[in-house]
Amino acid sequence: MFNVNKLSCGYGQSQILHDLDLVVAKQEIVAVMGRNGMGKTTLFKSLMGILPQWGGRVSVDGCEVSSLETHERVEHGIAYVPQGRMIFPSMTVLENIQTGLPASARGQVPEDLYALFPVLHDMRSRKGGNLSGGQQQQLAIARALATNPKVLLLDEPTEGIQPSIIKDIARTLKEIRNLRDLTIVVSEQVLSFTLEIADRFLVIEKGRFVIEETRDKVDEATISRYLSV
Repeated sequence: MFNVNKLSCGYGQSQILHDLDLVVAKQEIVAVMGRNGMGKTTLFKSLMGILPQWGGRVSVDGCEVSSLETHERVEHGIAYVPQGRMIFPSMTVLENIQTGLPASARGQVPEDLYALFPVLHDMRSRKGGNLSGGQQQQLAIARALATNPKVLLLDEPTEGIQPSIIKDIARTLKEIRNLRDLTIVVSEQVLSFTLEIADRFLVIEKGRFVIEETRDKVDEATISRYLSV
């Protein structure tokens, strides 16, 4: 469903990502783990076309998107929930979700979206900036799902969120994956969260994948060493 081949990217003269390869199957959840500054956000921004690729290819469901603009990648099935959520604080919950809807939806939010996030239905008239961190994260995910993606990219979704809400988000992501046949790639530093949801784990260190393990073979101690400062 999602194929990244020899991806390289950087800022100015500094190369950050070095020939990354990543193949993610339909309905698979892959966790990309690593400390701050190791390249997780750069990877996601490059996959979305926010940062220009220096080299390599990205394809979704067999269609190459490497040369496409960000909005065109969304049309081809990639959705992105950035670090910090980046919702529109002065717009209502409903208006935030509507920004992700295709024109064919005519502003109507699908019922299954509210079924996944009942709190958003209850708060649909409330300004996004008045929600808690966990509610804003749910809103950001709902807005991304409104585009009907094939691949969902989540950058540090647990940042600044209380543990009880983190468990809710983990449960919802697994539910979304099954209900929508969704492929999910999540970047994280919280190992307990990724152990709840991920089928496969990759560790990124200085722009290179240095560990790749499936859920049944994952070595928590080894990954933890890469996450410690």
